[in-house]
Amino acid sequence: MAMKTARKAAWVLVVWALAAAGLGSVSARAPLGREAQREFDYFKLSLQWPGTICASTRYCCASNGCCRSEPLQTFTIHGLWPDYDDGTWPACCRRTQFEMDKILPLKETLDKYWPSLFCSSSSTCFSGKGPFWAHEWEKHGTCSAPVVQDELQYFTTALDLYFKYNVTEMLSSGGIQISNGKEYALSDVIDTIKHAFGGSPQIVCKRGSVEELRLCFDKELKPRDCLTTLTNGIVSRRKHCPQYITLPTYDPLVLANSTREIMTQFNDFEVPAALYTS
Repeated sequence: MAMKTARKAAWVLVVWALAAAGLGSVSARAPLGREAQREFDYFKLSLQWPGTICASTRYCCASNGCCRSEPLQTFTIHGLWPDYDDGTWPACCRRTQFEMDKILPLKETLDKYWPSLFCSSSSTCFSGKGPFWAHEWEKHGTCSAPVVQDELQYFTTALDLYFKYNVTEMLSSGGIQISNGKEYALSDVIDTIKHAFGGSPQIVCKRGSVEELRLCFDKELKPRDCLTTLTNGIVSRRKHCPQYITLPTYDPLVLANSTREIMTQFNDFEVPAALYTS
């Protein structure tokens, strides 16, 4: 426990040192041809459960985290999303392209905790097709001002929140373990997170298994409740969470001779879905 605390403390120091070194003033403006979008209301840290997503992997590539020799057994980051209280969100707010050089000091950490779980390239706002991180920065990161000012700070902020509020550890401390056979009451999962985190999460499921779990923060990065519904009221049956849910494991399909994934990566998981909170 002491080692974990020391590791987190060391990470926080690294994060803010890097962020301080890379900060610069950024004026808020809309992409060419778009009206200016208003300032967001809160952040949503969206986490993916690899056991559910990677179970669908059929072909591998070097960039797919599902294809590593050891299965991923912790939640990984999907993105840090600025959202509005009415259930909508801003997107592609500033015309600034993703630059890998700006986050090279974070690359090893991003590879481990923020991997793509697909092989296909992601669409971006300003750079055509690109890596998963480019999509997240251009679509969501550029809308994160005034809290987040630049690309480096976007990724360091997301990583800082991820380590500070470790969902995998929260669930384990509440007796909710990774298992293919064990089912847990949805209400117990929500209550466990709410007690440890201080706010109600959103949960998205796929065929009864957790696909994503989302934590929400105010603009001072303090925990708050996530919204319970989307404004249009559409519920997708594919994303419905039943009363009892699972956190399954998976057997990695290790990269061999295959160089592409037949699955098409969704541009983002922010689609109408059944979102659950207490």
